[in-house]
Amino acid sequence: MPSAHVNGVRLNYVQMASPDEAAQEDLVMVHGLATNMAFWYFQYAALLSKRYRVTLYDLRGHGRSEMPAGGYTPYNLARDLQGLLDHLGIRRAHFLTHSFGGVVTLNMSTFDPDRVASLVLADTHVSAARHAGSEHAWGHGAQIQKILDASGMALDTRDPYFGYRLLTEVAHLQLRNQKVPPALEQLVSPLIGKHGNRTASQWLALMDDTAAGKELMGDDGLSLAALQKLRFPILAMYGDNSQARLTGKELLRVWPHAEFRRVRDAGHFFPTSRPAEVLQACEMFWGGEFTKRPKHRSGENQESHFRSDRIYQSEGAWYCLTREKTKIGPFAGQTEVREYLQSYISAMAAVPAE
Repeated sequence: MPSAHVNGVRLNYVQMASPDEAAQEDLVMVHGLATNMAFWYFQYAALLSKRYRVTLYDLRGHGRSEMPAGGYTPYNLARDLQGLLDHLGIRRAHFLTHSFGGVVTLNMSTFDPDRVASLVLADTHVSAARHAGSEHAWGHGAQIQKILDASGMALDTRDPYFGYRLLTEVAHLQLRNQKVPPALEQLVSPLIGKHGNRTASQWLALMDDTAAGKELMGDDGLSLAALQKLRFPILAMYGDNSQARLTGKELLRVWPHAEFRRVRDAGHFFPTSRPAEVLQACEMFWGGEFTKRPKHRSGENQESHFRSDRIYQSEGAWYCLTREKTKIGPFAGQTEVREYLQSYISAMAAVPAE
C-alpha cells in the first residue's frame, strides 16, 4: 500500500475510484481509535467508490501507519489529515467519520473549513458537549456497570473517558485469552474476532510506549463556540445505547442546521454492525433528501430532534414501527419489512374514519 510522509509521520493510505475518476468528488473516510482503515474498507469503500473517489488512511499509531513517541493530540492528528490531503491534491472533500475520527475532522474544519464539503459523524464524542451535558445520565450505562462489577472490572461508566479505558482493559483480557463478557462485545468490537489479538497488541503498545494515552484523553481542542461557526452540511448519527449519545443531545443545540439521526438499539460500533442503515442515511444526506423534508412535524416545538426511520435493523433482524409506535418483526430482510409496512399503511388508509 502507498504511504505519505506528512507532518513528521508516515501515514498509510489507499484510494479507490471508478474508471471515470475525473468526474468524481472526493470522499475521505476517517476511522476511530483502536481500529484502522479496514473499519470502512470492507463494507463501505467499494460501494461508495462507484460515486466518489474514496480515500482511506490509518491514523498515526494505528494500522500500518508509523507509531512515533508523540504527536497524538487531536489538533496534531488534524494536521496529519490536512497534510495527507495536501499530498494527494484533495482541495475539498466529503468526510465520513466514526468516533474519534470525527474529532480529528472537526479539529481540521476549525482551521480549514473550506476543505469540508460535508461531514457525517457516526457516534463522535466531543468534550465540550459532554461537559455541557453533565446533567444527563447515560441510560444504558447502569446496565453496563452491573456487568463490569460482576466481571471484576474497576471501571466507572460515568467517566467521560470510559470507552478508552474499557478498550485497554479488554485488550489485556484478549491477550491473556480471557473471555470478554458477551454484553460488552458490542462496545469493543475491534478487539474481538479474527484480528482481535493484533489490534489489542497495537492498542496496548500505543498506550504503554507513546504519549498517546495522555494526549488523547486531554482536551480535544473543540469549543462549542468554534463548533457553532461550522456552516457546511452535517449528518450526526448516534446509537441509542452508546455513551456518545450524550454528546449528540448537546450538539442538537449547537447545529440547528444539521440532520440528527438515531440508530435504534445500537451501540458505539454500529457502522460495522448496521452498515445498511448507515449507507442509506448517507445516500439520503448526500443526495439532499433530508433538506426536502420539513424540519419539524406538526405540533412539535421548533427545537432540533433526533429522527429515525420506521424501518431499522437490530441483532441481525429487521423491524418496523407503526405510527402508534408498535414494534413489528422480526423480518428476514429489508425488502420483506418494507413490503409489510407498505401493506400496513395501505390497509390503515382504507379504514374509514369514524
